[in-house]
Amino acid sequence: MKLELVKKHRIFDGSMEYYRHYSQVNQSAMSFAIFLPPQAETRKVPVLYWLSGLTCTEDNFMTKAGAQRVAAELGIAIVAMDTSPRDNGIEGEDDSYDFGSGASFYLNATIEPWSKNYNMYDYIVTELPGIIELNFNVSNKKSISGHSMGGHGALIIALRNPRSYQSVSVFSPIVAPTQNGWGCKAFSGYLGEDQSVWRQYDSCELVKIATERLPLLVDQGTADEYLDDYLQPGKLIEVCEQYNHPLNLRMQPGYDHSYFFISTFIEEHLRYHAGYL
Repeated sequence: MKLELVKKHRIFDGSMEYYRHYSQVNQSAMSFAIFLPPQAETRKVPVLYWLSGLTCTEDNFMTKAGAQRVAAELGIAIVAMDTSPRDNGIEGEDDSYDFGSGASFYLNATIEPWSKNYNMYDYIVTELPGIIELNFNVSNKKSISGHSMGGHGALIIALRNPRSYQSVSVFSPIVAPTQNGWGCKAFSGYLGEDQSVWRQYDSCELVKIATERLPLLVDQGTADEYLDDYLQPGKLIEVCEQYNHPLNLRMQPGYDHSYFFISTFIEEHLRYHAGYL
């Protein structure tokens, strides 16, 4: 797998690096960013995979969250990937912010023309970790986190693969996409109208059938403009209580959906993951 180094920066005695490569599962060019802490110069370090929200790229978290200082202290690498393949000539791929480019919803599409290129679930679960572990001084120990659409992605991936991740934490996740406008639009476009397929990518539905109870850490701002219509944390609380799934959902007073919220609590999340990694 040939990686093209796009740019590289020194930060907190570690290295912030951006790459492009050809993805076999997406049959498309993909981009990712990796922060390597100083400890990676002498030993293999664990990895936190970060999944961003609608419209974001691999750069948003790395430039806005302020995570590198603490990750450097803790000896954790961070990987963030673009939120979808791009520029594949698919009709309508750039028509809206919540479908197509920048809006993969981290699933494997089954409906043409999306099924050829939009296989982000396989990319994150299998292909990208393989690339990272082959090309960088990291171990196979990993955790996963994300925000909004990326919070949805992190939750479904962790719930479906609980033995692959040491821990999971999210900010402002879309927890019940089969029950709101964002999810219904994306799922019908990528997966068709069979809602049994939709449920494979819905955190609330996955909690119901989980055979292992990986603890979930969720931070949600009370002033989030998408709280009631799209994020619906109460649905996750209800299903976790019903099925006795460990959940720590913290409603943070006055915080909105922005990276100001993420940057406030990212240190706590990193230290949480360090306890498992």
